[in-house]
Amino acid sequence: MSAPNVAIIPARGGSKRIPRKNIRPFCGIPMIAHSIERAKASGAFDRIIVSTDDDEIASVAESWGAEAPFRRPADLSNDTAGTIPVIQHSIEWLAANGSAPNLVCCIYATAPFLDQSDLVKGRALLENPDFDFAFSVAAFAAPVQRGFTIAPAGGVQMMQPESFSKRSQDLEPAYHDAGQFYWGRAEAWRHVTNMFTPKSAAVVLPKYRVQDIDDAEDWQRAEFMFEAIKRMGEG
Repeated sequence: MSAPNVAIIPARGGSKRIPRKNIRPFCGIPMIAHSIERAKASGAFDRIIVSTDDDEIASVAESWGAEAPFRRPADLSNDTAGTIPVIQHSIEWLAANGSAPNLVCCIYATAPFLDQSDLVKGRALLENPDFDFAFSVAAFAAPVQRGFTIAPAGGVQMMQPESFSKRSQDLEPAYHDAGQFYWGRAEAWRHVTNMFTPKSAAVVLPKYRVQDIDDAEDWQRAEFMFEAIKRMGEG
């Protein structure tokens, strides 16, 4: 039997800015359910695992069709725990329990704009042996070359003054991490320290489907956007 492709959804219970964020209802269903549903719809995974320290999150995840076969240790469940060690822990748990994975996709629990077709695109990019990772990105809304800093006294200073007189269309597009998903080879996950290298491929998302959800205002805006996208027929 070939090694499985696995989705791992990190979802700790200690969110402070938006309490219980991972299972709070978002447009009618628990936030994490959106990620689980898109992972299932993609057909890209043999297993969908939720890594959590929280029994209630585990129960909600299981009710939506994911697995929560272990509880994440305390040292990986605090405010300073990074995503990479959490994924590494899940990979090691799977290997130790007879299910060492092939490809692993970290999907964030707070990614309601995730689209299953983008997950499929990310997996397809890893058919190229030159890539170890493929993850979601989006273009910056404005040219980063025209960015500036504000001094303590209030004055401004361009970061790249030489770009001031250039036309926007002549500036190289710049992208940022869209914070939805990260495909990777299991062995690459075990050793990764930095994904922003030529060994990572980009799945470019439209800007309107990218939204951080860190506070109440973000949440409200995201729900407005989600409903608008549904009306467009893309949800």
